[in-house]
Amino acid sequence: MCIRCDRSEFAAPAAASPWNPRRAFLLAAAGVAGTALSGAALAQVNVGNASMARNLVPADKIEAAGVQQYGQLLEQARAKGALAGDGNPQLQRLRAIANRLIPFATPWNARAREWKWEVNLIGSKQINAFCMPGGKIAFFTGILEQLKLSDDEVAMVMGHEMAHALREHARARMAKSAGTGAALSIGAQLLGLGQVGDLAARAGTQLITLKFSRSDETEADLVGLELAARAGFDPKASVSLWQKMATASKNQGGLNFLSTHPTGPDRIAKLEANLPKVEKLYRDARKS
Repeated sequence: MCIRCDRSEFAAPAAASPWNPRRAFLLAAAGVAGTALSGAALAQVNVGNASMARNLVPADKIEAAGVQQYGQLLEQARAKGALAGDGNPQLQRLRAIANRLIPFATPWNARAREWKWEVNLIGSKQINAFCMPGGKIAFFTGILEQLKLSDDEVAMVMGHEMAHALREHARARMAKSAGTGAALSIGAQLLGLGQVGDLAARAGTQLITLKFSRSDETEADLVGLELAARAGFDPKASVSLWQKMATASKNQGGLNFLSTHPTGPDRIAKLEANLPKVEKLYRDARKS
């Protein structure tokens, strides 16, 4: 999600061939599903309940819109020769990291069990990554290459983007921005749920440029931090990631990623304050 992508910047890895995310998920889940389902239900970070506003827009409509827009973006990248193929080492790396994170997603959102998770890599100088509603993940090569991200740091980015989808931030933002939540509620009562569904489908065109609130970003940071720790990625990488982001922003005069993910001392301080809450999860994951 959280991206403002300039599609003209697509570079060119190899052409893509289909990846079976369901099979990859099952393989990853086989070794850790028990831990994921029993342990992650007791969250260590405190983010409260998900926004009730999201209930004004049908989840399946937003997810369908995300899947459609994701497909369009991949087609455009493929046409430019910018969509990485299965043999691309960076794409294989991303999918391996995703396979470790995905089994811990369901306790945060039961719908995630049915999502057809997908991970792709797009050749572009942009420093960007996103996860559409419905579990559609994409990274741009710029974020990997320009920031020289370690696996732990990649996991923090991916966990953060997955958290936006799991906490249904796009669904809530759509409800709040499309004539206010109250108007949507009245419309649902007077016109029927189908009218709200149509609105969600039309609003899907905004997903690619959606800007989340500061509280959404904090939630995504903390949920992503816990997802990554449970998957055995070092929580301290969340701090080094945002330090790299801040440095890159100063050197390059602003980044697309930071237009929707503002960095600063407050963000890093909140992550540092939550490191002790997930440290044991990380240690236990490393042992297993």
